[in-house]
Amino acid sequence: MKLTSRRNVDDVVAMLKKELAKTVADAADYDASLDYRLLLIQTIHSCASQFPEVAASVVELFLDSIAEFGASSATDAIVFIREVAEKFPDLRQGIVSHLVSSFLDFKAGKVMRGALWILGEYAETPDEIRQVWARLREAIGELPLLAAEQRELDAAAAAPSAAEGPEKSEPRAPAASASRRILPDGTYATESSLTAKAVDVSALKLDSKPPLRAVLLHSDFFTGTVLASTLTKLVLRFARAAGADDEQQANSLRAEAILIMAGVIRIGHSAFVATPIDEDSYDRVLACIRALEYMDEDSEVLTEAFIADTQRAFSRLVKGEVKRAAEEERQHNDENAVQVDDAIEFRLLAAAKGAGAESAEDTLEHDIELATGEAEGRAAVSKLDSVVQLTGFSDAVYAEAYVNVNQYDILLDIMVVNQTNATLRNLSIEFSTLGDLKLVEKPTSYNVAPYSFSSVKASIKVSSTETGVIFGTIVYDGPSVNDSHSIVLNDIHVDIMEYIRPARCDEAQFHSMWTEFEWENKVNMSTTKEAAENLDLRAYLQHIMKATNMACLTPENALAGDCGFLSANLYARSIFGEDALANISIEKPTDDSPITGHIRIRAKTQGIALSLGDKISAAKIVDTEATERHGDQNPLYIELNTRLVKLLNPSSDILDRLSATAVLSALVDIDSLEDKQRFRITQQTKSLLAGSDMTISNEAVGIYQKLIQKRWTPVLSSVDTEVNRCLEWLGSERNEVRRMTALRVIEVLCSSSSSLVSLYSYVSKIFASLSNPLRDQRSEVR
Repeated sequence: MKLTSRRNVDDVVAMLKKELAKTVADAADYDASLDYRLLLIQTIHSCASQFPEVAASVVELFLDSIAEFGASSATDAIVFIREVAEKFPDLRQGIVSHLVSSFLDFKAGKVMRGALWILGEYAETPDEIRQVWARLREAIGELPLLAAEQRELDAAAAAPSAAEGPEKSEPRAPAASASRRILPDGTYATESSLTAKAVDVSALKLDSKPPLRAVLLHSDFFTGTVLASTLTKLVLRFARAAGADDEQQANSLRAEAILIMAGVIRIGHSAFVATPIDEDSYDRVLACIRALEYMDEDSEVLTEAFIADTQRAFSRLVKGEVKRAAEEERQHNDENAVQVDDAIEFRLLAAAKGAGAESAEDTLEHDIELATGEAEGRAAVSKLDSVVQLTGFSDAVYAEAYVNVNQYDILLDIMVVNQTNATLRNLSIEFSTLGDLKLVEKPTSYNVAPYSFSSVKASIKVSSTETGVIFGTIVYDGPSVNDSHSIVLNDIHVDIMEYIRPARCDEAQFHSMWTEFEWENKVNMSTTKEAAENLDLRAYLQHIMKATNMACLTPENALAGDCGFLSANLYARSIFGEDALANISIEKPTDDSPITGHIRIRAKTQGIALSLGDKISAAKIVDTEATERHGDQNPLYIELNTRLVKLLNPSSDILDRLSATAVLSALVDIDSLEDKQRFRITQQTKSLLAGSDMTISNEAVGIYQKLIQKRWTPVLSSVDTEVNRCLEWLGSERNEVRRMTALRVIEVLCSSSSSLVSLYSYVSKIFASLSNPLRDQRSEVR
């Protein structure tokens, strides 16, 4: 589409027409051609929107083939036809004529609703109104509604009765049931109910009925409301255009319209439909009946409401879409505009050495950033902003990491500094991840000299859009044989905003995805009066859009005006092709009221829905005191975590470390812990398992067993890592404490194997690793 211009648009549309005709003719592979046909229709729609000169030929193609399209393709086609009818008044007469001739071939309710709206809006002359009315009467069938259905039902009920004979042909009275109830004053009363037999609609043969009648009998009352509105518009327009000459026919159309609308309500309250009419549809049809009832008294007001206001509303909607597209094109041109006298650089012609090669390398890097969409705002950002401190300055080993998120990969460049006067042997960094993150290669071990440093690189693969967490532990051996230490690293959080990009889709696609996606996350929004004092609803919407990196699909003219309520649809797409939908509904009744409401997020995967919900929760505008009372800003939790880190230090006294295990065991019993606190407790427990003291390891195994029983997410997601570590300790570890710990951890995992599905893939490895411990000289090992 980017290569299409006014010179070749005719050829492009002609080619797309041929492909569309092939999908209609190819009935053998219907399912495969359905998606292709929908894509072709959307592309043709885009061509006609950008180049209006081809709209006439495209509309003619759609009108000739719309009856042969599927439901989704025909819906997109009817939406395009409606837009063209508004933009090009000269084509309205031909559009109305084509829709009248092909209306009986429509089967889907969405297509019928679009066609009814177009016919009611653009059939203006008395002759056009007569043609439309005659076609609608054919699509509705016999009047009054339900008369023919009742006769069919009576005939179907009479046939088996005649076959059974006169003795069994008498109809059975409905069964009455009585029950005794106790009144508020303590006395008894008998309550009787009459049970009516349900109507068997299988004998009605709905597929053979006229299309509009069949849709109504299938409980599609939204189409019934559109039909009522269309009939009201036609009657009002005919009465105004015909004048006194056709007053009798106008009254006839008016009476017939009221009869049809009353039949729609009657169908909704009958036993012929599976679902009764909803309250909104009932009120809408009833409002149309009353409008025709008082048409003589309030003709001007009703004409303004039903005809003029609807035309202006749709015109504003179309103009808003055109304005938005023009604004996006202008921004795109401004971003890519260059001066006429600017030099053009050709990377392939740059010199192989010297400054030219350096310039070529910079250009290549710039092209990669443009291709990945990361160029914006990155020029002024230093690498220091992406550095994460992993350990404290007082730890024996200081570590910090430069985190480079490059679409599908996360590259960690970790600098490790030995702050002791002893050589650290076998220093390695063990990583574990939460979410759809996978460590590509385990970092190798190093020997770090006193007061020297080393660089460790690790690559982590990202497979889906969700907030991930990377945990790590530095493990190293001291000068002596059994001198083993470990340091728990700070968590590295991968922001979901690195993968989310604003995107756009039409209304039909949004509603289709909203119905299809099963994961929903509802986030309640509330601000304080102080925070909302100088903030209106549209500014709050912009704040949420900026925080979530989502685009607003609701047109600007729909959000315009001064109102105490706002509702809008948001949409974004990840670099992995995953869609994220959101609907925001907020209100601010008065100027001094807080902003309240909620945001509903829907996605195909649970990770996106939860991650976006967390992002929105963090972006809430509240007062400072309320923020400090939650999460890691809680002073009590900060103090507790600081003391735990000190107690868990390998150089601490054995009694201090036992105290820390008691505190960890007590924290596990608290059900109100946040996810981040659970992650940290899990990591601290794993660091205790890697210790060299048997008493501490036994306590750590007990805590680990409680974590498994409580099914904490950080523990369940790292079962594979823990099993591999235990198998490694059993196979090559010389530290007897670690070997005993590995056996006890495997025992805990096996006792909970019914809830750990991933453990079954390690059964053979576990049995193989137990051969040596079974032959051990010590009985406690055996």
